[in-house]
Amino acid sequence: MLQVLFNRNYRDCEGTTRREFLKVGTLGAGALSLPQLLAARAEAKAAGKAVKDTSVVWVWLGGGPTHIETFDPKMSAPAEYRSITGEVGTKLPGITLGGTFPKLASVVDKMALVRSFAHTNSGHGGGTHFVMTGYDNRLIDNGGLPTRPSLGSIAARVRGANHHETGMPTYVRLGGIAADGPSFLGPAYAPFDPAGQARRNMDLAVSDSRLQDRRELLDGLDRLRRRADHDALMEGLNRFEQQAFDLVLGNAAKAFDTKGEDPHVVERYGKGLGEQLLRARRLCEAGCGFVTVSYGGWDMHGQIKQALERRSPELDRGLAAFVDDVDSRGLSDKILLVVTGEFGRTPKINRNAGRDHWAPLSTLALAGGGLRMGQVIGQSASKADVPQTTPIRPQDLMATVFHVLGIEPKIQFVNQAGRPVSMLESGAPIDELV
Repeated sequence: MLQVLFNRNYRDCEGTTRREFLKVGTLGAGALSLPQLLAARAEAKAAGKAVKDTSVVWVWLGGGPTHIETFDPKMSAPAEYRSITGEVGTKLPGITLGGTFPKLASVVDKMALVRSFAHTNSGHGGGTHFVMTGYDNRLIDNGGLPTRPSLGSIAARVRGANHHETGMPTYVRLGGIAADGPSFLGPAYAPFDPAGQARRNMDLAVSDSRLQDRRELLDGLDRLRRRADHDALMEGLNRFEQQAFDLVLGNAAKAFDTKGEDPHVVERYGKGLGEQLLRARRLCEAGCGFVTVSYGGWDMHGQIKQALERRSPELDRGLAAFVDDVDSRGLSDKILLVVTGEFGRTPKINRNAGRDHWAPLSTLALAGGGLRMGQVIGQSASKADVPQTTPIRPQDLMATVFHVLGIEPKIQFVNQAGRPVSMLESGAPIDELV
């Protein structure tokens, strides 16, 4: 999993910043050395079956994006309910997006818009925990801790620490999202944070002579291992130290750097969010299994039209470039894009010309992943307040991600009480997609 942290901090209506979410909602793996991290996570892959070579890019619109002005304009509704930014036509007949997303509208034929995504927690922390883990947590907005592992941590537990050929971490964070951590799976399955010490360790800061000394040490350990009649401890030490060298010196570190990209591609993505989405695509190509990109600022209680005109262009450009780029590279079967947030917004415009928290109908769109695209899934009621068709729940989204990543839906792990716990209890992959 990969999350992107922007220099800009966005504070939601409860006074919590994205950086604060990172502090209270996750447990970083920085305390582990790189070889220790590799050793701890490799256990999962050694014990399990081969995994699919697929990836998820999870774009998180922190604050709670309006479902109406993004993917369900509802222009047939009364004026106080319909999209305040109007609508824009797409390549799908009769399907429109909110008026601030003209570029995204041009690639909707490569996407699936879900207009019946819903849950029951309209708190920032609670809604985030629900969507990130598939489980509600009513205590999270009152100082409680995450009680379930995130999708990225589950992927890391199933696949192991890194790609067997490239050394790329399975789960990478490019920013702060609450409830993105491992919970009872333990810190070995926390996200790799390129803004933290783990990424700095990948930027080689030793002289050539010291590096050669360390290589010679590995060679010496290898000779010692052979002389020790294949002692298991020596073999394990050599293997994980070598993996650490491969991660630092191989192509994994290069995937974080977009300088080698075609300038025309870089231009299409644009700055800010676009740069992070480009980096996400590169990381997936290098074997990363789950990348999260955080783009906050969607807690729009007032003046939503002006707020959308400020926030939408960067998202519109970046997402359209990503969808088109992944498709043109033949990666649509390999990379699933998920665009969501903790909830939607109230269907009726409030007295401050904004919209408030609204979990009963939420924002969700997908692209790629080998799923069936070019469609709208589900319908909202006439005022876009609740699903008119069968609701798609967080565990259904979770099951769909499991399907793409090749994770067994009945998989269980032992919790802190020593009991086996199912990661997925009631969800099923979204029928129209699989």
